[in-house]
Amino acid sequence: MTGYYDLVLGLIPVALAGISGTLVIGGIPLTTAIPMASVVAVGLIGHAMFVRAPVDSPPATASGSESAQIAD
Repeated sequence: MTGYYDLVLGLIPVALAGISGTLVIGGIPLTTAIPMASVVAVGLIGHAMFVRAPVDSPPATASGSESAQIAD
């Protein structure tokens, strides 16, 4: 299943190439279009790292504590 971070990894080059290509076709010089597109790519990376930061899930606990179990 594709998760959020997989989508972010896929969108980074798409944003960089797609936005810079669109800006170049729109008449903006390449040396200006690439930094403008990279702002979007860096924004995606920043969102994935700091806004929706990957966290470890809490460890699963057993349904009872082992010290409370009495042997027969």
